Amino acid sequence: MKEFMDADFMLSTPTARHLYHDYAEKMPIVDYHCHINPREIYEDRKFSNIAEVWLGGDHYKWRQMRSNGIDEELITGGAPDKDKFDAYAGTLEKAIGNPLYPWSHLELQRYFDYHKPLSSKTADEVWQLTEEKLAQDDFSVRNLIRRSNVKVICTTDDPADTLEWHKKIAEDPTFDVQVLPAWRPDKAMNVEKPDYADYIAELGEAAGMKIESFADLKNALSKRMDYFESLGCRVSDHAHKYIPYAPASAEEVEAIFRKGLAGEEITDEEERIFKTAFMLFVAKEYADRDWVMQIHYGCKRDNNSFMYKKLGPDTGYDSIDNYAPSVQTADFLDAVNAAGNMPKTVLYSLNPNDNEAITTLIGCFQGDIPGKLQQGSAWWFNDHKNGMLEQMSTLAAHGLLGDFIGMLTDSRSFLSYTRHEYFRRLLCELIGGWVENGEFPNDEDQLKALIEDISFNNANRYFRFDAD
Repeated sequence: MKEFMDADFMLSTPTARHLYHDYAEKMPIVDYHCHINPREIYEDRKFSNIAEVWLGGDHYKWRQMRSNGIDEELITGGAPDKDKFDAYAGTLEKAIGNPLYPWSHLELQRYFDYHKPLSSKTADEVWQLTEEKLAQDDFSVRNLIRRSNVKVICTTDDPADTLEWHKKIAEDPTFDVQVLPAWRPDKAMNVEKPDYADYIAELGEAAGMKIESFADLKNALSKRMDYFESLGCRVSDHAHKYIPYAPASAEEVEAIFRKGLAGEEITDEEERIFKTAFMLFVAKEYADRDWVMQIHYGCKRDNNSFMYKKLGPDTGYDSIDNYAPSVQTADFLDAVNAAGNMPKTVLYSLNPNDNEAITTLIGCFQGDIPGKLQQGSAWWFNDHKNGMLEQMSTLAAHGLLGDFIGMLTDSRSFLSYTRHEYFRRLLCELIGGWVENGEFPNDEDQLKALIEDISFNNANRYFRFDAD
């Protein structure tokens, strides 16, 4: 029997162990999509205790605590941090097979040098150890990033954001990690939302103009993209229930935009028409700027309306949607490509049933550069062992795994960089297994290049980060 999460955790063959320890483990990290707060990086925040780091905004953990019958006061409420941590430690005892179990223990091992299982029995010991270490200067946010060997961080930012903290970080010579904004224009696209007019007024103020038409909106977005680009932005991100494709005349789009500004009800078809026009516009902008277009889709959000009213979005009440028509995705990409406007694009579906549809679809529009269109890494409910292995295996079967841009944290926590370790161990286990089985040659140069490229080099080149 192997020891609990030892140095060879998830590495079952000699080749897998060699590939991980000699190559993958040593590579830096580019975290090209996350939700951390740049202000906390600039101010070099220090956390008082492990509950602040782990439970402050992690809806992955909140969901499982609710599944364990924990009272909401101990999850998102005002209970003492120690009580919340104890509740999570007790929940973790039941989380066998859940990715939270290895993630939590990898964080305890790598940052706190704690190698025993966390449980109700060890909760006090872990609390005291982590509290003592978090009080030390080398556990500040910037030092956590440095010790994780992170070279680039892309946050998630609204077009109306001032990017104040990105600017301050860029001007600070004492911190050499790139912290770049990523463009997330969902509020500008979501014409069906009741607060759309309020947001458009805010965006117009940020762009220094009044927005009264869809043409004005496009002008304002272009101005804000210029500003984002001046601070190093190279990537966008979009959240869709599914990727729309319902082309219409400019007059129809303008009429729908005016309805949105007036607060009138937008039909489902009008929403599809407007979002199609919006996405066709921004895709051209991205191509012209050599930005990467990321699209996340296949999520049914805020299912628990009672709790949504109490807590708001991103609090753990989302699920996989089984309606994401690949035909519309294909038609959208075809329209972008036919106009000569295809940017580098990363597609993520929350539904793992879409894996093969994505991998076969992106192969229809490749060209210019290696892996121009990507199937994104296993996302959200799929970033567990089986989900990651399935995503990589599907990509390998229908495309080129060697051009894959690898892992991202998609996290709000500064300890989540161990997710890259988790991913890299699975990558080496997968490739090592193929080599051990005689399905790929035991060629040291080829294997070294594959592991180092997927771990770091491919993303570094793809996003033009130029990190060392």
